[in-house]
Amino acid sequence: MPVAALYDIHGNLPALEAVLGDVRRAGADLVVVGGDVVPGPMPRECMDVLLELDLPARFIRGNGDRSVLEVMRGMEPADVPEPFRDVIRWSARELAGREDLLAGWPPTLEMEIGGIGEVLFCHATPRSDTEIFTRLTPDERLAPLFEGVETPLVTCGHTHMQFDRTAGRTRVVNAGSVGMPFGEPGAYWLLLGDTVDLRRTPYDLAAAAARIRATAYPQAEDFAANNVLRPLSEEKVLAAFTHAEPK
Repeated sequence: MPVAALYDIHGNLPALEAVLGDVRRAGADLVVVGGDVVPGPMPRECMDVLLELDLPARFIRGNGDRSVLEVMRGMEPADVPEPFRDVIRWSARELAGREDLLAGWPPTLEMEIGGIGEVLFCHATPRSDTEIFTRLTPDERLAPLFEGVETPLVTCGHTHMQFDRTAGRTRVVNAGSVGMPFGEPGAYWLLLGDTVDLRRTPYDLAAAAARIRATAYPQAEDFAANNVLRPLSEEKVLAAFTHAEPK
């Protein structure tokens, strides 16, 4: 039963559409959406596509989804920096009426996948939807984040960069980001079956940027330019994330 893991879509509908085409061609039997469907420029449209999939789908909640849900419940998104709160509020308005749906997504999901065994899906780490670690995080800092995990494989996202490494006895694979990658432009995801297969789907970036710029998203131009056409390099992001890692 091949399983496609799609993380960090962030309302990028053109990227999602391209990935789903590859998911179907790969013969996946199930899609796991690993959090942060939102915020982003086309949150309602992305949600519609995922809910109307012709494949079974299961969802977990990311920190972005959680922040949007908080606003829908009348709270301030306390852990979101002020410059980004307008996009959280806008996404919450776009998803009006879907509060119960977001609230029903669990923070983690565990399942058995033929050929691999038990897999734990989380957004960032099993204990937090915001903790940051990368392929460069020292082993002594990484291992405590996965203490108590009994599955041999954990799939995560959150930092928008793919990697495959170990934390103690646990294999940890980051699926990358469908909609807001760092590094080479494209849409990144993961196929789990007999093997762990990190995937990248190319798509028409110029057309996607035009569609995003045509939305009412408060930061549409910035998203099109810096998340679709010219993402930050992995090297710059890794250097910045070093200061945000657990000590």
